[in-house]
Amino acid sequence: MKKSILDSKGDRLYYFVVYAVLTLMVLMVLYPLIYVVSASLSSAYAVKSGKVWLWPVDFSMDSYRGILKYKSIWLGYRNTIFYTVVGTVINVAMTMLCAYPLARNGFTGRRLYTLIFTFTMLFNGGMIPSYINMRNLKLINTVWAMLLPGAINVYNLIVARTFLQNTIPNELLEASKIDGCSDARFFFSVVLPLSKAILAVITMYYAVAHWNSYFHAFLYLSKKNMYPLQIFLRQILIQNNFGSDMNVDEEIARQMQNMRELLKYAVIVVSSAPLMLVYPFVQKYFVKGVMIGSVKG
Repeated sequence: MKKSILDSKGDRLYYFVVYAVLTLMVLMVLYPLIYVVSASLSSAYAVKSGKVWLWPVDFSMDSYRGILKYKSIWLGYRNTIFYTVVGTVINVAMTMLCAYPLARNGFTGRRLYTLIFTFTMLFNGGMIPSYINMRNLKLINTVWAMLLPGAINVYNLIVARTFLQNTIPNELLEASKIDGCSDARFFFSVVLPLSKAILAVITMYYAVAHWNSYFHAFLYLSKKNMYPLQIFLRQILIQNNFGSDMNVDEEIARQMQNMRELLKYAVIVVSSAPLMLVYPFVQKYFVKGVMIGSVKG
C-alpha cells in the first residue's frame, strides 16, 4: 500500500504552516475590503465612534445618496468607461503588434529595439517636456491626451514578448509559410487565438490603469465635461470638506464632517466595484498568463 505524501510529520507540519500563512494573507487582504463596504453602509455615528468592525452598523445608504446627488458622477462614469475601453483597445493592439516582431528570432535589430524600449523604463523627458510635447501636437483638451500617452507599457510588452517566445514555436510559422500564409495572416489567425491568456492579463492591467488614471487629466484637461470619474470623486470630497478658518455653525460642521467620513468609504466602493466585478471573468486566464509570460531568469 502506497503511503500518502502527507504521512510524515514533517510534511504535515509544512503544509499546516503553508495553509496558515496563506489564510492569514487572505484575511489581511480581504478584511480592509469588507470594512470599507461595511463602513459605507453604516451610519456616520457608527463609523466615527468605531463601532464598525466587520458588518454594517445602523444600516444606512446616506453615503451613496450623497454621491449620487451629484449629476457629474454620471458624466465621470461615461468618460472613464470611454477612456478605459478605447484606451485599452489601443494599448493591447500596440503592445501585441510590437511584441510579435520582438519575439521573432529572425527579426533584424530585435535586441536593439528591445534595448530602446527598456531604456524608457529608466529614463524619460519629465513632466514639463511631456506637456510641451502634447501642446505642440495640439492634443491638450482632447480625448487623445488621455489615450495616447503611455500607449505601450514596456513591462507589459516584455511579458507579452516572452509569452510569444515560449508559446508560439518557429515550426508553426514555417508550416504556415509553406501553406502560403503571410506574416499578417499568421499573426491574426494563429498568434492571437493562441494568446488568449496573455491578452486577458495585459487587458486587465491596462484597464485598471485607465480606470484609476487621474494625473493625465490634471495635466492635459481643463474642460470639465472631459474629466474622468476620479477627478469628480475628488471634487465631491473637497466640496464636503471645510477648513478651521471657515465660520460654520457647529451643528452644520458636525454634519459635514460626518458626511465626509461616509463619503470616503463610498467613493472607494464606487470607484473600485466595476473592475472587481469584471475580474472574475478573466481570472481563469490571469494566473496562466502571468506565469507563462513571466520573464525567465
